[in-house]
Amino acid sequence: MVFFRHNVIVKSRFFNYTISRDIDEIKTEIIRKSIHFLVALCPSMAAINKPFTVGFLVLGTLSYTLMEYLRLSGIKVPIISSLTGMASRSKDIGCFVMGPVTLGLGALLALLLYPSPIAAIAIYALAFGDGVASLAGKFIGNWRPDFLCGKSVEGSMACFCAVFISTYIVSGSINVSVVAAFTATAVEAMPLKDYDNLAIPVTVGMAVQLASLW
Repeated sequence: MVFFRHNVIVKSRFFNYTISRDIDEIKTEIIRKSIHFLVALCPSMAAINKPFTVGFLVLGTLSYTLMEYLRLSGIKVPIISSLTGMASRSKDIGCFVMGPVTLGLGALLALLLYPSPIAAIAIYALAFGDGVASLAGKFIGNWRPDFLCGKSVEGSMACFCAVFISTYIVSGSINVSVVAAFTATAVEAMPLKDYDNLAIPVTVGMAVQLASLW
């Protein structure tokens, strides 16, 4: 009887710990992807003033890098260090959080490499495709075949839909939208970690540019 009660208490504590951990992970992912979605403002900013937008991304990336090194040195920067801490996954604790750096560089590369409509498509693929895929994977991702390297089919489908819709709004072309969505989904499914923030806009921009020549 005592053993039974002890077993129930242990299981209850384990269940509560698991629920709490899952909630914390979901909160962290929502914070991370809220920052991710903000990069979608870059095409609108570039349409108003492209040099300012490029400079803003460069300065923002360099400033974040400096603040992150300060944080790791024990010097906390108000707001920024707290926000970085809240957006850090468990594996990132005590490490340099690369996500915002590759995010800023990805948007910057899209603006520098491609003309405005294609750059917008590439940046929206980064903001919405990768962001929606991650959230869908966390909330409803159950089917994770080996060839997706831990990613979920549900997340990949969400990525495809998000990129298709955002590309169609910009281009008005179903063919271009399919090319962009397929490319973004394929790259997002690769085990690139935070470096998919660089790979997605560059490859999507390249694929859309080639598709536009057909």
